[in-house]
Amino acid sequence: MKVSLKWLSDYVDVPSDIKEFCDRLDLTGTGVEGVETLGAAFDGVVVGYVETCEEHPDSDHMHVVTVNVGGEEPVQIVCGAPNIAQGIKVPVATVGAVLPGDFKIKKSKLRGVVSCGMCCSKRELGLGTDHEGIWILPEEAVVGMPIAEYMGLTDTVLDLEITPNRPDCLSMVGFAREVGAMYGRDWCEPAAELEEAGEAVSDAVSVEIAEADRCPRYTARLIKDVKVGPSPEWLVERLTAIGQRSVNNIVDVTNYVLFELGQPLHTFDFDTLDLKDGRAHIVVRAAEDGEKLVTLDGTERELTSDMTVIATPKRAVALAGVMGGLDSEVTNATVNVLLETAAFEPGRTSRTSRNLGLISESSLRYERRVDDTGIDARADYAASLIAEVAGGTVCKGLVDVWPGKNDAPRMLEFRIERFQKMMGADIPVDFIVDCLSRLGCGVAEAAEGVLSIEAPTFRPDLEREIDLYEEVLRLYGMDRIPSTLPAGRGRLGVRTPRQVVDAKLHAALSACGMNETMTYSFAAADDLEKLRMSEEGLGEAAALINPMNADQCCMRRTIIPGLLRSVAYNQSRGVANIQLYEMGTVFFAHEGSQKPKERRKLAGVLAGAMGDASWNSAPAAFDFFDGKGVLESIARELALPKVRFKALSAEEAPHLQPGRAAQMLAGGDVIGWVGEIHPLAAEAFDASAPIVAFELDMAALERTCRPARDYVDVPQFPAVERDAAFVVDESVTHEKLMQCMSSAGGKLLEDVRLFDVYRDEERVGAGKKSMAYSLTYRAADRTLTSEEVDKAHERLVKKACAATGAEVRG
Repeated sequence: MKVSLKWLSDYVDVPSDIKEFCDRLDLTGTGVEGVETLGAAFDGVVVGYVETCEEHPDSDHMHVVTVNVGGEEPVQIVCGAPNIAQGIKVPVATVGAVLPGDFKIKKSKLRGVVSCGMCCSKRELGLGTDHEGIWILPEEAVVGMPIAEYMGLTDTVLDLEITPNRPDCLSMVGFAREVGAMYGRDWCEPAAELEEAGEAVSDAVSVEIAEADRCPRYTARLIKDVKVGPSPEWLVERLTAIGQRSVNNIVDVTNYVLFELGQPLHTFDFDTLDLKDGRAHIVVRAAEDGEKLVTLDGTERELTSDMTVIATPKRAVALAGVMGGLDSEVTNATVNVLLETAAFEPGRTSRTSRNLGLISESSLRYERRVDDTGIDARADYAASLIAEVAGGTVCKGLVDVWPGKNDAPRMLEFRIERFQKMMGADIPVDFIVDCLSRLGCGVAEAAEGVLSIEAPTFRPDLEREIDLYEEVLRLYGMDRIPSTLPAGRGRLGVRTPRQVVDAKLHAALSACGMNETMTYSFAAADDLEKLRMSEEGLGEAAALINPMNADQCCMRRTIIPGLLRSVAYNQSRGVANIQLYEMGTVFFAHEGSQKPKERRKLAGVLAGAMGDASWNSAPAAFDFFDGKGVLESIARELALPKVRFKALSAEEAPHLQPGRAAQMLAGGDVIGWVGEIHPLAAEAFDASAPIVAFELDMAALERTCRPARDYVDVPQFPAVERDAAFVVDESVTHEKLMQCMSSAGGKLLEDVRLFDVYRDEERVGAGKKSMAYSLTYRAADRTLTSEEVDKAHERLVKKACAATGAEVRG
């Protein structure tokens, strides 16, 4: 919300030190997103006096004028306004000035005549809608004075972030109350005298609320014989300061009250409303499914039954709390105005505005809850302002339908000693009472050390005693609370088992040269289709009710698409070698619950190569075995038991390259998968293959990891090495041979290492391959003899051949 300090100073004494004021706001929970100095937008626009005015030699509607702008010499300007004349004062944009819409004034030629500036209308300056001619200033305007200074537009505007639980601060008066509480200063509310005359409103208007839960309160006032036209300067100035465009005096008053009091208003052309029993009849009801309404922006909207409309007996005339209808809007021909001041149910207003894409200042306030207490006073104030700026007569009385009235006060207890102990500071009782009183609470002493607090109706967030503690603490200043250590003997901070696992994973992945990243938890609906990944085991996608855009319409079920987008982003900017990992949450819909189920995952990608090319060699590109090596490092760091990799077929993992994909298992649990991303999947994300990826289940890692590795003593006796080469069918895997040799080798076999794979149709045979292994034998208690090793090796080879159909290659 934008807050004009000049406007705010009408209600409370504003601190002069703007920086200190902004810092204090940040500390009390109101974020300051920006500070703007008004008047800077009108740099180069000054008051000018037209000394001469002659017709353009080559145009029948333009004039050549010389204008005194307070400089040494007058400037020549070509002007097409019909009301330009000698002897008048006008706003002049000199060369170099930038007008609203980023329109820069330059020295130019118009039909052969040099023009060094522009005489401006109100609309060109963004100060109104009048564009019939240039803006003629009064005689007392000082030539050469900056137009911002002349208009009193020199102001400081704060752009504030108001949290959703503080609807009371979405107005000048509400924010003045907050500033008064922050600095212990008195503040005031605007006052206006309402003069009523003529017939009673109830004789001309009737109101019916069909469903009380949709509209807690609705009031209507009637102002007759108004004259719709431009707003007075003071009103235009105030709206312009907070970034609002002046429309006409009636609309400007509704916007003014919206920002001053936080009360959205709507005005109808009374004479366009349908009658019932001789009176204009307003019905607040649910829209019908498929019902149509043309809103003020000229768009025909199709409504649903979840939406609330303001209707007459024949048709809907407005979307409650969101936007009015085109056929009942106030125009220049309007004479009689019906003023709506109401409160609508927040949830439906929020859904309606978002579903129709009609988010406005009014809907923003309604969806955060407008206080229905005091609506009648705000209606009176708005009616008096309309009568002031547009003339007319305010009819007697107010039609007020209030089915949601609740006279029971919200009473809370404030235990002073408990508060002081909880805060860890001896905050004075006088400060507590003064603070809560200035925030609008009713404060009384209920018992010794206990205060009875009546929460104001405009503060729906004050529901519990702890909420009052928070209010006092934030105004007292959390920076003033002394730092203390938590009490308790022998209390030590330790990591949880999950934190221990996370730390080990970060260390292992960093040692592998990988960098941590973070991608969006939102995903596109077709991410899995683009990735070619099967949805089996991933559950249903958790769709977002109000997505930011089509590419982020649901929650992610895998981290890989986000990482592939990061790879594509880096590759498109010339980064060749990319090693990224992310530890994050994936989501899937949970039947019978509105909340999605969550699961933690660890995913990584490797693209390019490890290291840069040197003058005499190029590094090998990442492949499947690099990804497998990362997972083996993780397994070693977490001491995972019985780790093995099982090959995945193209049917099991269509998103991975066939023959370059594997499932990781440990201790009987499936940990995850690793492989090279299929080129078509990489292309779908605009990334260049080859890309190695892996994704592991964090819950499985936490289940299977062990607190420490098994201890192995330093060998005291020498090892004996033997080699064995097996000729096997192409279908026999390295894993199968390893299992056979490990089982047959017994306790003497210490290590097995594959060092060669050889294929040759003539020497090995078609459909065959030779796999050569280096085997290490060692005994823990003695030096092995050649006979022992030969016997163990012969038994191992025999069993491996029998189990796999292998032949020993000579």
